[in-house]
Amino acid sequence: MVPPIEVTSLPDAGPRPRRIAIGTFDGVHRGHRAVIEEADTVLTFDPHPLEVLHPPALPKLIMPFSVKRDVIEGLGVSELVVIPFDEKFAKVTAEGFIDQVLIEKLGAEWVSVGENFRFGAKAQGDPEMLTSRPEFETRVVPLVEVDGEAVSSTRIRALVAAGDMEAARRCLGAPFMVEGTVVAGDQRGRELGFPTANIVPDDRLAIPGHGVYAAFANGVPAAVNVGVRPTFETGRGVLIETYLIDHEEDLYGTELRVAFVERLRGEKRFAGVEDLIAQMRIDVEDARRVCASFQRP
Repeated sequence: MVPPIEVTSLPDAGPRPRRIAIGTFDGVHRGHRAVIEEADTVLTFDPHPLEVLHPPALPKLIMPFSVKRDVIEGLGVSELVVIPFDEKFAKVTAEGFIDQVLIEKLGAEWVSVGENFRFGAKAQGDPEMLTSRPEFETRVVPLVEVDGEAVSSTRIRALVAAGDMEAARRCLGAPFMVEGTVVAGDQRGRELGFPTANIVPDDRLAIPGHGVYAAFANGVPAAVNVGVRPTFETGRGVLIETYLIDHEEDLYGTELRVAFVERLRGEKRFAGVEDLIAQMRIDVEDARRVCASFQRP
């Protein structure tokens, strides 16, 4: 059995020979995976540097840290070293990052970065600076293309917002996921015969565009509604409502991880409850079919 990934805060890390992949890695998409390949250690930042350097420019993150950790663990990495990014660390020069962090603190023997990686105060460090250092070997990974276009976190955010789960999955190398604590709703789903586990989305994170999706929730096939439920005047904001197919379990207060497979339809207002129930039956059967045919990457 492979031991779980070790998560280490940079101040607590001790030097040892390491093969290090460096990056923010939001989404851990196919480009990131190419950088991480052959590394035993991933060096990343939490919070996202833009949260400290320029909060208005911070995009909605593709995944929370807990999901990022698990996805990186699934790539066979043994250690995740997290830099607690703050204003003090933001002032570390590029040379200081190499000398103090990579060499002295972590004992890097091999370093892997993407071709557009920048580091150090005012982003003055680049892959060429790393390559020039004799203390470790440097691998610079070119951008990865999917469907004829470079993969980027920005592109994936746009695909997710558009509800294009299949294209997002091709870029990510895995389904797009959200995670959250199940909260009590207004019991509307239960009254309709489709009890749902509800998550209030985190405003800091990307979510799929409004609509109904086939998904897996904690590994169970599910039909998921993302939206405001226009058939009912609830006054509530956006909810992620997940109906676990052929599965009954009290999930209140637990963490639910939803992996989106395919958008089934857009959000729609129905004339009455009976029309809504009829459509929900169709949605569940469609989700069941999609999940049954889904080939996990």
